[in-house]
Amino acid sequence: MTTKAGPLSKVRVVDMSRLSPGPYGSMLLADLGADVVVVGGGRSGLPVPAFGRGKEYVTLDLKNEDGRRALQALVQGADVFLEGFRPGVADRLGVGYRALSEVNPKLVYCSVTGYGQTGTLAQRAGHDINYLAVSGALGAFGPHDGPPIPPLNTLADFAGGGMLAAFGILAALFERERSGRGQYIDAAMIDGVMSLMAMPFADWGNRTLPGRGDGVLAGNMPAYRCYECADGRYVAVGALEDAFFERLWTTLDLGEVPNQFDRDNWPKIEAALKETFATRSRDEWAEVFADIDACVTPVLAPDELAAHPYVASRHPDFRLDAVPAVPVLSRTPAERRETSMQDTTEASLIRWGVDADLAARVAAVEHERPLGLSWPPM
Repeated sequence: MTTKAGPLSKVRVVDMSRLSPGPYGSMLLADLGADVVVVGGGRSGLPVPAFGRGKEYVTLDLKNEDGRRALQALVQGADVFLEGFRPGVADRLGVGYRALSEVNPKLVYCSVTGYGQTGTLAQRAGHDINYLAVSGALGAFGPHDGPPIPPLNTLADFAGGGMLAAFGILAALFERERSGRGQYIDAAMIDGVMSLMAMPFADWGNRTLPGRGDGVLAGNMPAYRCYECADGRYVAVGALEDAFFERLWTTLDLGEVPNQFDRDNWPKIEAALKETFATRSRDEWAEVFADIDACVTPVLAPDELAAHPYVASRHPDFRLDAVPAVPVLSRTPAERRETSMQDTTEASLIRWGVDADLAARVAAVEHERPLGLSWPPM
C-alpha cells in the first residue's frame, strides 16, 4: 500500500539559500514530503524557479525587529535550516547556527558553500567550474589535446552541493532520533566533488586513467565513447565487458573480435567503429541494437526525452521544466508537487504558527510580488 505522505512528511525546512545548490537540495526534500518555506528579503536575491516546486515563499526584513521575530518563530517550529551565505554572513545577520540553535536546540542547520567554512579559500567567491578546478576533477575532464571541459554545472552545484546537503540533512535528522539534538552541517561543494572523484582519483596515473582524456573511461577508448552517425547525431558505446564488446562487434559484422583492452588494437577498433556507424542514422542504429545487450544507445538531446519510449514508459508526465521526483520509494513515494513562486508571507507565517498580528505587520512591509528569477541573471 502506498501513501501520498512522503517519507519526510511533517519535516519542516526553512530555506534561506539562493542560486542553485541549496534550492536544489531543498527541492529534493520537498519532493520527499517536507514542508519547505523559502525566506527572502533585503539583498538576498531571488530563488531559481526550476527548484521552486512544493515550496512557500515569504519575505522578511531581518533589519527590522518584527522580521527577526518572525524568523525566530519559524525556526522554533522547524526541523531544518538551510543557508548558502559566505562564512560569517549568517552570523552577522543574526541567523547563524549558534543563535538559531539557542532558539531551537533540535535544529539541524546546514550551510552549503563552495569552499566550506574553513581553509584558505573559505571567503573566496566561486562557481561550479572553480570548485571543479580546485578539487582536481576538472583536470581530469575533456580531451588530452584541448582545454578541460566542465559537465555543465551538474557536478559541483547539484551532486557535490545540493545533493550532498540533502544527504547530510537526512543523516542529521536520523541521528537526532537517537540523541534528541540537532547539529551543524558544513556542506562544501569542493568536498562533495572530491568524494565523487574517489574512483578516478584512485585510477589516476595508472593504465585505467593515465591522464586527462586518456583511459578506459576518459572517452578515447574505442569501446567507451560516442560515434557520429550518418545524420550528424551520435550513438554512445559502453561495451567494456567482453560479452558486450563481442555482441557489438559481431552485430556490426566486423570479423574476428579483437581484445578491446589492448591499446595496440585501439586505432583499428576506432577506425572500424567510426566508419561503420557513419553508414546509418542514429535512430537506425538504435533500432538495430534495440534488443541486443551491447551497451549501445542513442545520444538524446534534452528536447527528445519526453518522446523516447523508455522515458515515456517510466515517466509519462516528464517535461523539461518538471524533472522526476527521486528516488522511487515503494510505500511512501516522492511526489513532484506544484510550483508557485507567489509571495505568501502572511498566510505562510500563520500556517507555520507565527502570531497573526506579527504576520500581518511583517507582510505589510513588502508589497506582494512574484519571486521569479530568470537564469542566468542579465
